[in-house]
Amino acid sequence: MSMIRTVVKQLKNHPALIPLFVFIGGGVTMSGLYLGRLALKNPAVSWDRTNNPEPWNKIEHNQQYKLFAVNMDYSKLKKDRPDF
Repeated sequence: MSMIRTVVKQLKNHPALIPLFVFIGGGVTMSGLYLGRLALKNPAVSWDRTNNPEPWNKIEHNQQYKLFAVNMDYSKLKKDRPDF
């Protein structure tokens, strides 16, 4: 708790450090959220190997799993792989 008090005291004495804390805190938050999304939504990650050993086989051909796709409309894709 005394560390937080020290940081607050330093920020009061040097207000130019406030943007630094804001941007670094935002970067840490955004990277943590992205890592969480990768761990939960990526088809290559399997948390339950007994019930779902190959989760990448359950993805539909028109399902988007990437975070950002440039000029790609997944709803208009044709099926390009066989059913197993």
